[in-house]
Amino acid sequence: MSEAERVGRVETGTRAVEPVETTGPGTGGVSTGSTSEPEDVDVSALPGGADAALEAVLMVADSPVSAERLAAIVELPVDEVVSRLRALAAQYRGEHDGTGPGRPRGFELREGAQGWRLYSAPAYADVVARLVLEGQSARLSQAALETLAVIAYRQPVTRGQVSAVRGVNVDGVVRTLLARGLVAEVGQDPLSGAVLFATTGEFLDRMGWRSLDELPAIAPHLPGLDALDDLAARDRPQQPTDPNA
Repeated sequence: MSEAERVGRVETGTRAVEPVETTGPGTGGVSTGSTSEPEDVDVSALPGGADAALEAVLMVADSPVSAERLAAIVELPVDEVVSRLRALAAQYRGEHDGTGPGRPRGFELREGAQGWRLYSAPAYADVVARLVLEGQSARLSQAALETLAVIAYRQPVTRGQVSAVRGVNVDGVVRTLLARGLVAEVGQDPLSGAVLFATTGEFLDRMGWRSLDELPAIAPHLPGLDALDDLAARDRPQQPTDPNA
């Protein structure tokens, strides 16, 4: 699998479950949620205990939830919550649970840069993609994947530098990545004044990574990246030579 294809997991094989709307008898499917303060609940007394309570919260979360926030919700120490989350993640992967090998699930629990979140397992990306509405695509285009990979590995980087690697104009593709929240403007090149782009926390969370340190080794995937240095040097205005130097 090429690195661009790996980054393709950004759109398929990511969020596994959409928020679930709770309904009650006679509501006609309308949420019965109340705006009043929730009652205190002893999660250990609930069916499934604290683990099930954490699962329920993560199931309806539409963005990553930090361990501290989860601990406050279930009223347990942060260390205990983290331990439970890691055990759940291992359980979903089908790892040995003390009674024997578990069954791999179609979803994963990962800790990203902004917290914990449920994702569909990458192995089922093609199956999940069938749920996408007709006429819409859950995948980024190949051009977008390649552009995103260049930005991820060489950030902060300018449009011109990305174009040098890809050999084509990337203005439209960069706009797509900006609209999806996967990259952001982070400043200007001090010499050329060109806008610099970098990946976002959303990118890390979509990939299920906590930091850019988890990016795979680059050498086999983007051999043309060294051309960026030459391009940057050519694009920068030449400083006049001091005859007295």
